[in-house]
Amino acid sequence: MFFRGSRYETVDTTSLLDARGREVRYKVVRVIPDTVPRFGYAVAAADRLDTIAFEVFHDPERFWRICDANRTMWPPDLTSRPGRVIGIPGSEG
Repeated sequence: MFFRGSRYETVDTTSLLDARGREVRYKVVRVIPDTVPRFGYAVAAADRLDTIAFEVFHDPERFWRICDANRTMWPPDLTSRPGRVIGIPGSEG
């Protein structure tokens, strides 16, 4: 269902039956793992999380690793204040 490397790849899938008896499959809630930053990154005015992820991980879709390390659910929060230092984790976790 999710591509290899997706943050949901290892999240359990479960199912339930709806009112018509159809099986509805879904992912359980993803718990944000403890993700320790390896270094800090000072946010510049034009930065976006996907471009930072590309610069650091060579993959813009790994932006969620940065979100996990900073315990945020809303990516734009991390780049909304130029000069803010955000934690950058390793690419795998």
